[in-house]
Amino acid sequence: MYYLVTGGAGFIGANLVKKLKEAGHQVRVLDNYSGGKIKQRFFEGVEYLKGDIRKMSDLKKAMKGVEGVFHLAAIPRMPYSVEHPQETNENNVTGTLNVLVAARDAKVKRVVYSASSSAYGDQPISPYVETMKTRPMSPYGLQKYIGEEYCRLFAELYSLETVSLRYFNVYGPYMDPEGAYALVIGKFLKQKKAGELLTVCGDGEYYRDYTHVTDIAEANFLAMNSKNVGKGEVMNIGNHDPRSVNELVKLIGGAAINIAARPGDPRRTDADNSLAKKLINWQPKKKLEQGIEELKKEWGID
Repeated sequence: MYYLVTGGAGFIGANLVKKLKEAGHQVRVLDNYSGGKIKQRFFEGVEYLKGDIRKMSDLKKAMKGVEGVFHLAAIPRMPYSVEHPQETNENNVTGTLNVLVAARDAKVKRVVYSASSSAYGDQPISPYVETMKTRPMSPYGLQKYIGEEYCRLFAELYSLETVSLRYFNVYGPYMDPEGAYALVIGKFLKQKKAGELLTVCGDGEYYRDYTHVTDIAEANFLAMNSKNVGKGEVMNIGNHDPRSVNELVKLIGGAAINIAARPGDPRRTDADNSLAKKLINWQPKKKLEQGIEELKKEWGID
């Protein structure tokens, strides 16, 4: 198969591209390289195009000949979206609409969209199930939810197969702790390696459902190839094993200091992943303890 991965030079995208190449597929990447450092995120035999999903001319070029599209390109940080709602909307909403239009016009068979658990916001009960009413707490959460709705509409109106995957707190190889896509695990590893205090937002009792990026890549692959989806379905891709930031501190090791809590952060996320298991036969394989230990070795941290 011939696939396009938007944002394929980023953290999650690179892991997906690696998986696709190892499976013997032809891969093209469209990326504007805004997602921080890109060292070691390029693979031989992959076609890399520098371009922007906000430009239809770039998308038309990128779509030529491809059979499926994995749409990962985005500005994914919630706090950044609070400060820059217009810029993030142009990327995350208009950019997603552009991808769908270009895919439809190029007669692409299926688009797998990288959605986000931030669409749920702060729910009164957990685990989160896909039938819950969305309650975004940031422009980013709203923008990613709008992308899901566009995917549903394009499946209904234009017969473009789509499926949306709501990721829960992705971590793993190729994380960039200094880039726009930095996550708390990457920041903690960087601070630990530098001998600094680990900075914990608020009281540290914010629970997140950390999901290893190799499991995310596997979910994308299964969603692209499953005969059970393609009609705009939305499904959770998470570990269903929420851990607090304070637990992360213990796993990584080192002293910590508490700083002010961030606006727009829900207290807890927890994925009910039974729908993904039912529809695409996906379930997470890597536990947080194993993933953290592998990253510590990669970073040279005892």
